[in-house]
Amino acid sequence: MTPAQIEHYVDAAAAALALPIAAEHRPGVLNYFALAAGMAELVGAHPLQVTDDPAEAFVPIAPRGGQA
Repeated sequence: MTPAQIEHYVDAAAAALALPIAAEHRPGVLNYFALAAGMAELVGAHPLQVTDDPAEAFVPIAPRGGQA
């Protein structure tokens, strides 16, 4: 997505959800959405095969060393 497309999408989604975005938060929201859109492009570029199965369950584990 182009930066203009990202701005339009974020504005439309916020309006549809009646979700105000504070002016000081807008740059961060746009940056995060651009990052998420880039990740989605990578995932979407990988074609699935008929033999591909979804994972049964994702079970997160605690990090080593007690770090959060």
